[in-house]
Amino acid sequence: MPTPRSRRPPLLFVHGGYTDGWCWVPHFLDWFAARGWPAHALSLRGHGGSAGAELLFASGLDDYAADVERVAGTLAEPPVLIGHSMGAAIVERMIAIHPHRGAVLLAPVPPTGLAGIAARLAFERPDALARMASLDPARLTDDVLAALRPFYFSDDAEPSILAAMSSHIGAESPRAILDLSLRLHWVKPERNGTPLAVIGAGSDRICAPADVRATARHHGVEATIVPGLAHMLMLEPAWERAAEVIAPWLGTLRA
Repeated sequence: MPTPRSRRPPLLFVHGGYTDGWCWVPHFLDWFAARGWPAHALSLRGHGGSAGAELLFASGLDDYAADVERVAGTLAEPPVLIGHSMGAAIVERMIAIHPHRGAVLLAPVPPTGLAGIAARLAFERPDALARMASLDPARLTDDVLAALRPFYFSDDAEPSILAAMSSHIGAESPRAILDLSLRLHWVKPERNGTPLAVIGAGSDRICAPADVRATARHHGVEATIVPGLAHMLMLEPAWERAAEVIAPWLGTLRA
C-alpha cells in the first residue's frame, strides 16, 4: 500500500505459516500507510497467489528469506521488516546474516523451536494439534475450522474476518516446519546492528507470552506483550493495540 512521498522508511510485512499476505490487508497496510509509512506485504512462494506451489514441500526458511529479499530489492528504499510467527523466524534468519534497517518480530516462535509449543498444545488440546499437523486446505470443514479457531483468534473475532481467513488457509512446507523445529541451531543473537522490536499477544495460545519473552531475551531486548489479542493479532477486533505499539518504535528509527 504505497503512500505519497514520505521521509519514513517503507515497511515490508511477512506473513506466518499456513496463510498468505492477505492477513495484513484488512487493517495494517492502510493504517501504516495513512501515517506515512509506505506499507507492502508479500505472499511467500507457494502461498496465496504466488508461484511455486508445486515445489512447496521442498521449500525451507532460506528459500522464504530469498523471497523477502527479492521483494525488498524492488522497493525504492531498504524496508523495515515486520514478520509474524513463521514470518518472524524468517526475519530473524535475515538479520542474522546481514544488517537491515530495522525489524519487528510479532508473536515469534521461541529459540527452542516448535517442540515446546507442540508439547503444550498436545497437552491442552490434542485434537487441535492433530488437525494442524494434518491440515488439508481442500477439506476445511466446519469442525476443522472450529477446532483451530481458539488457537488463532479471540472469542469475539469478527465473523467476516473468520470467513475471509478460511479462504486464505493453505498447506505449509514440511521442510519449513522442520527448520522451525531446529531453529535454535541457526538463530543467533548477533544482529549486525539491526534495530529490533519483539512484540507478543497476551492471549496467544500458540506463541505464548513466555515464548515471546524468551525470544526477546535471546536477542538482548525487552518484549512488549499487548493484552487482549490472540495469535492473529493483525486481524483481531482490537488490532490497533498492536499497531499502536509498533508505530512509536518505528518512529525511533533513523530516516
